[in-house]
Amino acid sequence: PMNSETCSGDAAAPRLGHGEVAVLLSGGLDSAILTARLLEQGERVHPIYIRCGLRWEQAEQAAIRRYLRALDSPNLAELTRFELPLSDLYGNHWSVTGDSVPHAASPDEAVFLPGRNALLVIKAIVWCQLRNIGRLALAPLGTSPFADASLDYLQQLGRVLSSGGSAHVAIECPFARFDKPAVMRLGAALPLEHTFSCIDPIRRLHCGRCNKCHERRQAFEAVGRQDPTRYALAAGSA
Repeated sequence: PMNSETCSGDAAAPRLGHGEVAVLLSGGLDSAILTARLLEQGERVHPIYIRCGLRWEQAEQAAIRRYLRALDSPNLAELTRFELPLSDLYGNHWSVTGDSVPHAASPDEAVFLPGRNALLVIKAIVWCQLRNIGRLALAPLGTSPFADASLDYLQQLGRVLSSGGSAHVAIECPFARFDKPAVMRLGAALPLEHTFSCIDPIRRLHCGRCNKCHERRQAFEAVGRQDPTRYALAAGSA
């Protein structure tokens, strides 16, 4: 069976083995597909959503609830939600204020959120330790431009948090050798219309003009699938 360290960038399904696993669920395509794949493999899945006070989270949470209802699996545990406010730390960052949100032509590096991955993982791992859940699955891709989304970084972080007498929680990144089209092919039959990727929503709809909306359009196009997303604005709108 494949694990998080050996999966490659083709469309073969990563396998993690059976048991209980927590998943950090953001509402986006990758973590939504990972959640469904784990359920299909017979795992008891505990989805975790952590709200940080960022401007898209209200729409994101509504999408997560719709998506989990659509999966309708007996192996899916109730969504666990936590608060981890970052607005006091981020101050006037675009993710809080909505000013100068990275647009479609922005490089992917423009959407970096400092320290967020580490903070999310810390809270999720402590939750797992308190409940004797020995695995935490994340959905970063091998094509991510961010060092704090790399397999090496995340697994080192997991080892640190599982040391000093704390219960061991293994961090698994099943898509760490995958690119976006490979993951999208794994989700071909899933209700991805209920996922949410936008960082500048308009009336809880994808804006259609931000960096993440552009990435979303490209993801569906790459696998020849009709994009089911409702966008507030057409591609290229100011």
